[in-house]
Amino acid sequence: MGTTGRGPVAQDPAGGNGLTEQESSAFRRTLAGLRLTFTSGVTGAAASAVVVGVILGRAPVFLTGGGVLLLLVLIGFVAGRRSPGPDAPPVTRTALARIEDLRATNGESADVPVEFRLTVAPEPADGRPAYRVVIDQHINLVDIPAYRPGGTAVVEYRPDEPWEVRIVTRPTPEWSRRAEAAEIDSAPASTLVENPGLGEGSWCVLVLFAFLAGAALVVLLFRGELFASDDAAGPASERPAVTSSASASVSASVSRTFTTSTTVSGPSSLLVLGRMRETVTELAERAGTSDVTALTIRERRMEIRGDSARPPAETLHVQMLPYELFPALVREARTTLGVRTPETWRIDVAPDPGAWQGVGPRVRVTVTGEEGTAHLDADATARIVERRPVAKAG
Repeated sequence: MGTTGRGPVAQDPAGGNGLTEQESSAFRRTLAGLRLTFTSGVTGAAASAVVVGVILGRAPVFLTGGGVLLLLVLIGFVAGRRSPGPDAPPVTRTALARIEDLRATNGESADVPVEFRLTVAPEPADGRPAYRVVIDQHINLVDIPAYRPGGTAVVEYRPDEPWEVRIVTRPTPEWSRRAEAAEIDSAPASTLVENPGLGEGSWCVLVLFAFLAGAALVVLLFRGELFASDDAAGPASERPAVTSSASASVSASVSRTFTTSTTVSGPSSLLVLGRMRETVTELAERAGTSDVTALTIRERRMEIRGDSARPPAETLHVQMLPYELFPALVREARTTLGVRTPETWRIDVAPDPGAWQGVGPRVRVTVTGEEGTAHLDADATARIVERRPVAKAG
């Protein structure tokens, strides 16, 4: 009795048309590819955050990126521990196949690689129609005459990946008898199935793109701090990069006002010993004077303002300030004024004629956090004269 090339459509247990095993396998591969793409994007963003955190000296950014990378490693480790050991062997089923064509591709050894074009006819109980497939298999030179176009061969195929077909060179006697008696019709060329894994290269490109996109996103978020000082940095200079802006106005009394600022790049801030004095010296050189009307210092930015029309009592000499003591004032303000989580700090220095004993500048340190804003005032010698902690609620 012949074997036809048609079979019933696979149905789910409820009786309705469900996903075939091939469609389910393709869905699982797509889902795994999307999961890998998302993970690659997160990995790229985390790695970029670690690098940006080191460059800018931003501990929260560095810790966030490092924490995400560590979390991904732990998830991978746990998933590997929970996964079963060796994979179970794939489920295969035996069927008959019509040899449409065959072609030996090499003849230099006893086992010759042969390209077969087959029509696989699964058993009716398998619920799968006949289909065409192209395979490559090594066949011994002695056995090649047993395979001819139009003949019937015994094959094994995987229901979930029907393109995985292997000719059984030593079938059981029962299947040998069935192959000798069977007449299999050729399936239409439109039923040819191919390995969709041939498109895995596109997934690799997508995963790489996701990694680069995640890294670029973090760089874009911090582009202002990363590149603000690069344009003004001198060649082979290790001093703070300076971006300065100045505005001047000249009147009949030949008065001049100016504002000069600098942005410090690199992993360290202006609190590093010696950094403040070095930076203010450079600003004074740019402004052409050390007598200014105001000085503002932040984590990575210093600004001086001046007006030549002001009398000496309303100006201060920036070179005479005790910059080496300013970091201690900032530390005192951040730890003793009730701001438990200080986010920003600022030092404002301005002339203060006679407000405190003698004539000298006023130094005010301001810290800001979730609890509010607090101030600490000091004199020209960095001696604390007043504290204004955060106001307590209620």
